[in-house]
Amino acid sequence: MEIDFVLVDVFSDQPFGGNQLAVIPRAEGLSDELMRHLAREFNFSETTFVLPPDDPAHTCRVRIFTPGEELPFAGHPTVGTAAVLASLEPDGGATFGRFVFEEGIGPVAVDITGESIRLRLSEPRCEVAAEPPRVEAVAAALSLTLADIAESWYGGIGLRFCFVRVSDAATVDRAALDRSAWASGLARGWAGNVYLFAGEPGEGAHLYARGFAPAAGVEEDAATGSACAGLVGSLAQRSAVSDGDWEIEIDQGFAMGRPSLLQATARKEGGRVMEVTVGGRATIVGTGVIKLAGS
Repeated sequence: MEIDFVLVDVFSDQPFGGNQLAVIPRAEGLSDELMRHLAREFNFSETTFVLPPDDPAHTCRVRIFTPGEELPFAGHPTVGTAAVLASLEPDGGATFGRFVFEEGIGPVAVDITGESIRLRLSEPRCEVAAEPPRVEAVAAALSLTLADIAESWYGGIGLRFCFVRVSDAATVDRAALDRSAWASGLARGWAGNVYLFAGEPGEGAHLYARGFAPAAGVEEDAATGSACAGLVGSLAQRSAVSDGDWEIEIDQGFAMGRPSLLQATARKEGGRVMEVTVGGRATIVGTGVIKLAGS
């Protein structure tokens, strides 16, 4: 059996930045077990598998695997898969257009405009937990002090996160995931994934962030699109304003040597979050073939 793959760096305009992704653009006939094996073989934070759609009105079905589990939705795999499919168009790379991917959370539209790729979630289910995480558990999991934590809350769209705002970028860089403290604290709560950032998360904010998802087998993530979506969505959801627009930019991955830039928006009408978008750029860095002997 021969399996084609494409490697792409997502949320970066140049190779070796952003978040690495492996895309299998023709995954028909691959078993769930083989998909899991391939995701572990690449050992990126995510690998995607492109399949024919259940609804012919959609572009395709996209399954997303970390080395440890399948996800219902993730941002950088959605953006990166769109970049790969656009590059496979007959003209060698579409510069304008729209894909609609079937993912675990439902249809996800992805727009390509020039070099920008942006996913759009219409009327997303923005979850915000009623109770915040214990600040002691947050600080311990991140090897920080109580004084370092400005605020924290649980939220998410498809994938849940503990969002943690700290005093400054230096504190973000100083944080270190304490596996033992995490396992006995946050891992048992509403969300085990942690998204740590500095900056005032208001309209037009530019934030500095790091993402940790040990439960999914990802110790640290270079660019976490699902967290970006959940963050801007929960900011809108938590706001007392019933109508408004939110827009944020996030620098992530710098501590890992893989700088990434993510852009996100949320639109709220009548007290409901009606749309969330996450976008950026992507760079294809290679293609190849996996040959499985005896298959």
